[in-house]
Amino acid sequence: MHFGKRMSAMLQLPLVVTAQVDLVLVLVSLLALWTRLSRLSYPNAVVFDEVYYGQFVSLYMKRVFFIDDSGPPLGHMILALGAYLGGFDGNFVWNRIGAEYPSSVSVWSLRVLPALCGALCVPLVYLLTLELRFSHLSALGAAVLLLLENSLIVQSRFMLLESVLIFLVLLAFFSYLRFHNAPTSSWFRYVWLLLSGVSCAAAIGVKYMGLFSYLLLLGVAFLHTWNLVGDQSVSHLNVCVQCVCRVVCLLVVPVLLYVFWFYLHLSLLNRSGPHDQLMSSAFQASLQGGLSRITQGQPLEVAYGSQVTLRSSASQLIPCWLHSHKANYPVRYENGRGSSHQQQVTCYPFKDVNNWWIIKHPGRQELVVDTPPRPVRHGDVIQLVHGMTSRFLNSHDVAAPMSPHAQEVSGYVDFNVSMPAQNLWKVDISNREAESEVWKTILSEVRLVHVNTSAVLKLSGVSLPEWGFRQLEVVAEKLFKAHGSSLGWNVEEHRYGTSQEPKEREAELHSPTHIDVDRKISFWAKFLELQWKMLAVKQEESEHKYSSAPLEWITMETNIAYWLHATTNAQIHLIGNPVSWGVANLSLLAYQLLAAVYMLRRRRGFKDLPDGTHRQADSCVGPVCVSGVCVCRWLGGELCSVPADGENSVPVSLPACPVLPVPAEPRPAGAHTHTPAQQCDTPLCAVCVCVCRAAVRLRVLQDVLPADLWQPGAVGQSAARIEVEGHLGHPVPPPLETPGCTRTHPLMSDRSPAPSRCG
Repeated sequence: MHFGKRMSAMLQLPLVVTAQVDLVLVLVSLLALWTRLSRLSYPNAVVFDEVYYGQFVSLYMKRVFFIDDSGPPLGHMILALGAYLGGFDGNFVWNRIGAEYPSSVSVWSLRVLPALCGALCVPLVYLLTLELRFSHLSALGAAVLLLLENSLIVQSRFMLLESVLIFLVLLAFFSYLRFHNAPTSSWFRYVWLLLSGVSCAAAIGVKYMGLFSYLLLLGVAFLHTWNLVGDQSVSHLNVCVQCVCRVVCLLVVPVLLYVFWFYLHLSLLNRSGPHDQLMSSAFQASLQGGLSRITQGQPLEVAYGSQVTLRSSASQLIPCWLHSHKANYPVRYENGRGSSHQQQVTCYPFKDVNNWWIIKHPGRQELVVDTPPRPVRHGDVIQLVHGMTSRFLNSHDVAAPMSPHAQEVSGYVDFNVSMPAQNLWKVDISNREAESEVWKTILSEVRLVHVNTSAVLKLSGVSLPEWGFRQLEVVAEKLFKAHGSSLGWNVEEHRYGTSQEPKEREAELHSPTHIDVDRKISFWAKFLELQWKMLAVKQEESEHKYSSAPLEWITMETNIAYWLHATTNAQIHLIGNPVSWGVANLSLLAYQLLAAVYMLRRRRGFKDLPDGTHRQADSCVGPVCVSGVCVCRWLGGELCSVPADGENSVPVSLPACPVLPVPAEPRPAGAHTHTPAQQCDTPLCAVCVCVCRAAVRLRVLQDVLPADLWQPGAVGQSAARIEVEGHLGHPVPPPLETPGCTRTHPLMSDRSPAPSRCG
């Protein structure tokens, strides 16, 4: 009865809803959407690095496998999502900057997701500044500077990934600040913490540069957690629960999501493509078409009499297969050393009939498979007979042609010179699960140990001279000397031999045996291999006419031409706003100098700050630590763009990594006019410190792919490494020549079409 009366009282008409709307936030959001989304389809042509990213989008539409050495696949999937929503089928040739899009391609849908991310960065900076406990005037100043930054506007309006990365990093820090500032009694705050972890994982999934921001956020979270552990007013159970929640949201969830991005990538791209040659035989066989079409139905277990091709599992870009041909080693090399003058054995990077070898039992003369087949197992001793020349794979105590510390490997020729055959090899399956493991096609990685000398067959990687047709050298080396990654071989193509005569056997090599065999590899095996290939791939480095020193990046005054119209000479350029960049750089310096002055005066006994405020300043939430984190973030953004040689192309110091401080706590009453962080209530100082705290630093288009994880990008600083005929890269905007882009993607062989990177 009482409940009914209460409900009727609550439902009395008229129903009134009261809402608070921040009109300033609405205004900056609308302006950001207008500047980023208006006339988004102009120009109706390929602009700068769209020529690079667009080719990966096309591969997604066709579900063709590829590797991008610049980073993880999430960014490409986001761009592909926009293309998919616009009905793009992938049938567009991304071969040059300035190429006109056909009417069937929705240019707006290709560019809309990066533009939305770029527009949302402006209100995010506004809200983030408020979460840092600054005034609305300060938040407006930071948002306006970001809104009017022309380099960010240009970067957001095209099919590029930098605006996506900026948005995700800002969202990660904003979400963490909402979590940190929320009342501890509210369990909803952990939704913000979870969103922060998800945003960090997404930022790393777009580009590895997001890793530095993630590590910074982890450092901030660790300091807050450490303070929580020392808070005696919080119960032990509450501390444990909060610590577990932070570990799950900021460590476990990002790792799982990072793996999930690759799971989506590998699930979507299930067809063979131009990058297959970089992967192992097992990986290639798991894709539709390509190698799987060749190996479909071939026998799984290697038997005596099997005809096989042996691919080296060495970690190099171009695969190669054990090979021999009717040519002998020269009697003497150029340096005067002698050889055995026996038949050459090499590693050849192309499919060829001379790559076939026959597994022979040492005690039998037959080169055919028995019925039933007798499988080869770990520890068995075999002979390898070259399929086309019938020479036995041999090694002996003769120095290899290019690696004199190792033994020569040859196809044995009996010259009757007291050099007996030494052609026995022991099968050592390195990835076996049991001692009696059977040698399996594609799946088994095998080391072939020379019985007479205990040397292991390996690829040295050195190219032979003209007499060796520039093929790669194969040697036998003692196990304790050899590098592990170059010792393995795996059977890629395999058929059961049925012909004893050489001519019949030669014809048989073109007719594989068909036996249905399931040869799938696990997702984790593919994930780990793809990770290694992404980090091991190196692009060719060369000096560029537009390369610059890191000190030139600070002012962002280098001009990059993104596009020009062939007839009207209309142009799009990328250059930083001198006002925002100048204020940001000066405020960073001024903020540090001001904090240093307060610290030095305090050290000398001048108490400009009350003791309580000083203790806050020295803590992890104080202005001194805030400024330190700010500068560390800025320096990290700069350093992560410097390649190993200390030189890079013209950089675009856009916001790849936001410079965000540790969240500020509520200020003590006596600190309003004393601390550096509080002397910002005037409009000018508000703008300066907001730029210092919420300004964004982006290391956008790196161009050299270093070997290690910390410098993975290869987009070119500020869209650079721009060649005269292949890219746009004009420092001033006079009339430009029609741009083109013909550079081949470095991962591709000369025989395979592949995405080219123009930037």
